[in-house]
Amino acid sequence: MRAATHARWAACAVAVTLAATACGGGGGSGGDSGAVLSSSWTDPQNPLEPANTNEVQGGKVLYMIFRGLKQYDPKTGEAEDMLAEKIETSDSRNYTITIKDGWTFSNGEKVTAKSFVDAWNYGASLKNNQKNAYFFSYIEGYDEVHPEKGEQKAETLSGLKVVDDRTFTVRLSQKFSSFPDTLGYNAFVPLPRVFFDDHAGWLAKPVGNGPYTVESYTKGSEMRLTKWDAYPGEDAAQNGGVTLKVYTDNNTAYTDLMAGNLDLVDDVPAQQLRNVQNDLGDRYLNTPAGIIQTLSFPHYDKKWNKDGSDKVRKGLSRAIDREQITETIFQKTRTPATDWTSPVLGEDGGYKEGLCGEWCEYDADEAKKLIEEGGGLPGGQVKITYNADTGSHKLWVDAVCNSINNALDNDRACVGSPMGTFADFRSQASTQKLSGPFRAGWQMDYPLIQNFLQPLYYTGASSNDGKWSNEEFDELVDEANAETDVAKAVETFQKAEEVVRDNMASIPLWYQNGSAGWSDRLSNVALNPFSVPVYNEIKVG
Repeated sequence: MRAATHARWAACAVAVTLAATACGGGGGSGGDSGAVLSSSWTDPQNPLEPANTNEVQGGKVLYMIFRGLKQYDPKTGEAEDMLAEKIETSDSRNYTITIKDGWTFSNGEKVTAKSFVDAWNYGASLKNNQKNAYFFSYIEGYDEVHPEKGEQKAETLSGLKVVDDRTFTVRLSQKFSSFPDTLGYNAFVPLPRVFFDDHAGWLAKPVGNGPYTVESYTKGSEMRLTKWDAYPGEDAAQNGGVTLKVYTDNNTAYTDLMAGNLDLVDDVPAQQLRNVQNDLGDRYLNTPAGIIQTLSFPHYDKKWNKDGSDKVRKGLSRAIDREQITETIFQKTRTPATDWTSPVLGEDGGYKEGLCGEWCEYDADEAKKLIEEGGGLPGGQVKITYNADTGSHKLWVDAVCNSINNALDNDRACVGSPMGTFADFRSQASTQKLSGPFRAGWQMDYPLIQNFLQPLYYTGASSNDGKWSNEEFDELVDEANAETDVAKAVETFQKAEEVVRDNMASIPLWYQNGSAGWSDRLSNVALNPFSVPVYNEIKVG
């Protein structure tokens, strides 16, 4: 049977939630298909290797220059076939993938089954040190190419086999019925031979198979992307290109938008939310997105991983007045979180309102009691680390600290600890160099409850920056992944989420809406369920 139907449950939940809200204003026909638009951006953490990009800014570019086996519908989030002609399985463990004919990379090279297999083997290999290597851990042989300890024992995944130019097979180490729906994630895109033959050259000017090509990139300044006229897909760019301008403060980006020096801001700063409707009118978009903001902890630090630490974390959670912060700082463009996923999944897809229970409810007396029972704040003070190049983070971190300080009757119980840039912050967080709580917003990679849990909390997972580890959680995730019954899979994932709750592995703060504002040059502006502009559909003029 077609495996593509196995996990439509989450996508359908997204469709119900987002169908009425995902599209933005303008909507006019016409436009200059050769005109270029400008959009705010921040330098990505790493060079744009697909398997080494696990943050939003780099992901925006990969979304424009690559297409994979699946593509998530920009309105509903549903995983639809892109380069995949068919994905077949009879047991949810062995998959045969056939790719469509006629696809090439922008340098003219044909996209083949080998383009995928080589890319996945590269991403999984320990010696290549790719941040998204973990996404290939489902494939048989991963423990040989990426062992937890010791040297790499194999060069390629034994579970990947090229059959012919358009067909390859995948054998997983266990049943994973939702595997096909993960294949729209950037880590799974194909790569051309030049990526391997001239790696340095490719990093300087990436070559992909998406609607845009990279023309140039000057770090700290801008990246220029140009429409690829020979793009073979049905979602060709409706404009001539996109210039991504680097801003270290999104308030400056907003000011440039208002001054006519920028066309698109895809993250309206909190300071402007009171004015944005008057400033932009119908050129402002605020829509639900698969994003949750959390506070993560350095579980690798003994101060945060000892008897009683879970009570301290629960006490901090109870000291945060989410209702007040989302209303006063974010003008209700955020919703207090009551679980660790996102409402865009819908109840059938795994979102469970209230799962956090009392631990996400503000209660100053209980907060003080829990922290005292847990042995007090490590070092006597909490320092929340965040990147300072987005002004909104300082506002909410200060508000969270004020709430904690008020609850604990201690003006110095919590302070913000700013770090200069997003790239610097992510580098410190992902290499376990932070000694206290840190902001850990999560933007879903694909619309499944599994994606809100496994990459963040599974032992050794790609985005488990705090290095939390729990055997019961891991076993439940494995059980859920192997389950072919949709309802049972969701139920088991929610049991795993309860383990996260009971240990307060991280503190859920609020669900985030996507926001955007644009100039009168643009029309047909929309954000997808991941809160990323659908650049290829934007019209200019």
